[in-house]
Amino acid sequence: MVSKRVSVVFVLPVIFSIVFGSVVLSDVLQKPDRELNMWPMSYSEGGIVHDASIEIIGLSEQYSTSEPVQIQAKIDDSSFSCGDLYITIYSSEKSDVITQGGFFEQCFESGSKIVPVGDTFSEVITTPGSYEIVIEMVSKQLKNISTKGTFTVK
Repeated sequence: MVSKRVSVVFVLPVIFSIVFGSVVLSDVLQKPDRELNMWPMSYSEGGIVHDASIEIIGLSEQYSTSEPVQIQAKIDDSSFSCGDLYITIYSSEKSDVITQGGFFEQCFESGSKIVPVGDTFSEVITTPGSYEIVIEMVSKQLKNISTKGTFTVK
């Protein structure tokens, strides 16, 4: 009697959940315009919205292999008083992530809209080539603005 209750109460719901989840997932993946992309880690041109309210400061067109890429960002959107700043450098040829930087809880000082506050993103890239830098600011209300620039290392 107890064994039958255990199987009905504990085992059968687990089996039904796995079967139902598998059926739903296989149905979703059968549609040609769908893909399973639970944690996107690569750069995708379609996911970047470029905005004039964010600007890269200090980006040169060319760097040497020993010269650091030092940049900041200027935010001209009044709805961004605090947020997280993400800076990513990609290889232009392969779209591989070369380096990333995150500056969390960036709250603007009075009058200044330069981030990172009291800091500068600085990274030395030792491999010659063409690179793309993407800057994204995410507010506490989860509003995103982003921009990108290109540079070469020789």
